[in-house]
Amino acid sequence: MRASTRDEEFLTFVREHRTELVRTAVLLTAGDRDLAEDLVQTTLTQLYVRWDSFRQARNPGGYARRSLVNALIDEKRRPWRREQATDELPEDTVLPFDQIDSSLRTEALYAALAELPPRQRAVLVLRYFHDLSVEETAETLSCSGGTVKSQAKRALDKLRARMTEQLSPSYRGNGAYHA
Repeated sequence: MRASTRDEEFLTFVREHRTELVRTAVLLTAGDRDLAEDLVQTTLTQLYVRWDSFRQARNPGGYARRSLVNALIDEKRRPWRREQATDELPEDTVLPFDQIDSSLRTEALYAALAELPPRQRAVLVLRYFHDLSVEETAETLSCSGGTVKSQAKRALDKLRARMTEQLSPSYRGNGAYHA
């Protein structure tokens, strides 16, 4: 294949899939947009290197998502990534519970996602963000459907508990949310 045709095909793929990959990466990284961009760049670089075999894949989008998940897992293994975020609201902040800003809910979701192991986070993102079936998720992650189901259940249980802890314990029943 001529290099220019190869490059044109790759650029077409990037134009069609980059936005979706970035959105997926933002969820996989629990809202860390810088890391998400880095992961997408790493993934696209790897796909470009393997373009001749990649473009013949049965499900290129799934293959790209799998590569993205692998890039996340590789990145999380790096020791300097084991730092913990400490941004917290001051104790005296009081908000009406029904007016909790969606950005606060989003922050709580990202914080809860960040505490999940990468594999569980990947299952949730693929199942509920990409709306893949159990079988499609299993194929993307190279595991069984039973593993997808158990990982999803564990992840959802952890996510629910953490979200409840982050948003509800300060709710005092008086219509105010104390952060």
